[in-house]
Amino acid sequence: MTRRLSEIEGRMATAHQLDAVIGAMRGIAAAREREAQARLAGIRSVAATVGEAIGRVLAATEHQGSRESPPERYLAPVLIVLCTEQGFVGAFNERLLECVESWPSHGTATLFVVGTRGAALADERGLVYDWSVPMASHAGDVMRVAGRISDAVFARFDAHPASAIWLIHALAKEGAQVAVVTRRLVPFDFDRFKSGPRLRLPLLTLPTGKMLAGLAERYVYVELCEGLMLSFAAENAARMTAMLAASDHVGETLKALTREARIVRQDEITTEIVELAVASAPVPGSASGTDVS
Repeated sequence: MTRRLSEIEGRMATAHQLDAVIGAMRGIAAAREREAQARLAGIRSVAATVGEAIGRVLAATEHQGSRESPPERYLAPVLIVLCTEQGFVGAFNERLLECVESWPSHGTATLFVVGTRGAALADERGLVYDWSVPMASHAGDVMRVAGRISDAVFARFDAHPASAIWLIHALAKEGAQVAVVTRRLVPFDFDRFKSGPRLRLPLLTLPTGKMLAGLAERYVYVELCEGLMLSFAAENAARMTAMLAASDHVGETLKALTREARIVRQDEITTEIVELAVASAPVPGSASGTDVS
């Protein structure tokens, strides 16, 4: 019985250690999500600045687009899916890859996977991808990863101009929910930046086409930064949810172990009392004070 009690107490100690680790992971995830959300304002400010520059260039010219593109239904899709680098995120990566699998022409699409966990899951699901890169492990790494994706995007578009490049990423919602978002990066939509005539038009020192192409590439890079930061925030929100569920499970396990330990300890006490009672009981025929002479 004592051996069984020691085993239960050992399991309880392990559960307490696991609960401490889960709490630390949840705290780290919360801090990383807050940092990612705080950095979004700066990224969106840069996007607004670049967008305003595009609008001014368009207002100064009669340019209607950087190039004539074939109708969207004829464009070969390139899908960039932002998954996670680390685990403990529940069904986060599964939902993103399900979006890829439900894409109307996913059988002919070129797939770029960001995140080691996503690439491993894609292999498990039989999804073939042409390019992969590790996901940012902290908010400060987002710009570097965005640069690598941007290089791959424009290398692909230069080699295959008739491509529609889409970004697929997660977005954290209220109530610990995660939504999947898709946005088209290429062909670039200049129409959203058209503005009315200005009293003072900008002085252009570069050819309009070259300037618009450079601004469009910069804007796509900023869009990638925003998508990566949103995905990083959603990943950590999903990790917090998973850690909360794990903490609840450990709590229930500790309650069960505590009940079991009490039962075992009570059984040991009962057994000891019974043994003491039996040992102290008088032996029949040997009562004290009996005269046998």
